[in-house]
Amino acid sequence: MTVIADLRTFLLALWLGAAVFFTVAVAPGAFAVLPSRESAGAIVNRTLTILNYGGFIVGLILLASSYLSIGKINRLRLRIEQGLLLFLTAACAFGQFVIAARLRDLRQQIGRPIDEVPADDPLRVAFNDLHGYSVVMLAFAMIAALIVYFLLAQRARKTNLIR
Repeated sequence: MTVIADLRTFLLALWLGAAVFFTVAVAPGAFAVLPSRESAGAIVNRTLTILNYGGFIVGLILLASSYLSIGKINRLRLRIEQGLLLFLTAACAFGQFVIAARLRDLRQQIGRPIDEVPADDPLRVAFNDLHGYSVVMLAFAMIAALIVYFLLAQRARKTNLIR
């Protein structure tokens, strides 16, 4: 069982590390160095798509594999872990399939670079609001992943102490 537990922890750490790297390096870096905000937005959008799909898939794998632990750990901790994994999965799915889809639709409706649209234009306001929701969804997914990571690490530490 320790190999599965190690793989679960690794997958979660891998996704969380990618999410942190995206938020502190990729997104701000793209807007800082690329010549146009449209190009930076395209890179950030593509990277966020990968991150959302990755979080969705990792969340599903971890949620399914959490049922291998039934009977071996505290049921309350297991339910908390499963709830947080479900939230992580749902947040990534919502971020990708709802928010990102609406952002794409808005960009098509606008038909020009977003920076050329007046700040009080209803489409620009909607775009900015959706962007904010996207940031919040990713932040909540990262917090859920971090809590699950600590739950998994604590379980691994207890398992190693018992041996």
